Amino acid sequence: MGDWLSYNFFVYAIGFAAQILFSARLLLQWILSERVKKVLTPELFWQLSLIASFLLFVYGWMRDDFAIMLGQSITYFIYIRNMQLQGSWKKLHKLIRWFLWAFPFFIVLYSYNNNQFDIDRLFRNENIPPTLLIWGSTGQIIFTFRFVYQWIYSERKKESSLPLGFWLLSLTGSLMILSYAVFRKDPVLFIGQMFGFVVYLRNIVLSLKKV
Repeated sequence: MGDWLSYNFFVYAIGFAAQILFSARLLLQWILSERVKKVLTPELFWQLSLIASFLLFVYGWMRDDFAIMLGQSITYFIYIRNMQLQGSWKKLHKLIRWFLWAFPFFIVLYSYNNNQFDIDRLFRNENIPPTLLIWGSTGQIIFTFRFVYQWIYSERKKESSLPLGFWLLSLTGSLMILSYAVFRKDPVLFIGQMFGFVVYLRNIVLSLKKV
């Protein structure tokens, strides 16, 4: 019993650490944007995003939660690309960059058991009904697509920026993930999305004022 509690404490500690970093990046972006009354994209936003994504991917894997892993597996590399666009990626030591690139692939390889990926562990988790898994995964896809949209937008402008569409997709995906967290009884997702919800609304207001 003690080992089980210790393991769960460790898992939730990783999840909350990730959400604290995600919240910190939004708080930083929000404060800097409020000062100039327009949406800004500071370098630290993407650096904190990458670290938080790394931790949340590990959290999702340890919780056998495919919806969480799905969302992080795509945005992880978009965070790296934005760091490249802003020039902060090359500031990291080469070994750290290699590790960050290889980490998601290492997890996939590690998850193979006798050359067969453990599908039951992720897709037939008795704690996550199929309909809830579909709902949560859809929310993560929408939440993830905001960064795909941001990436395409930034590549066209040749600079890292956060357009209005990014915040609208953030709000939609956040609402879906928030409801998923309630049914999943996941305090990590719930607390993280509650804070983000307020920031998304405020950035939408700032973006519309600019228009």
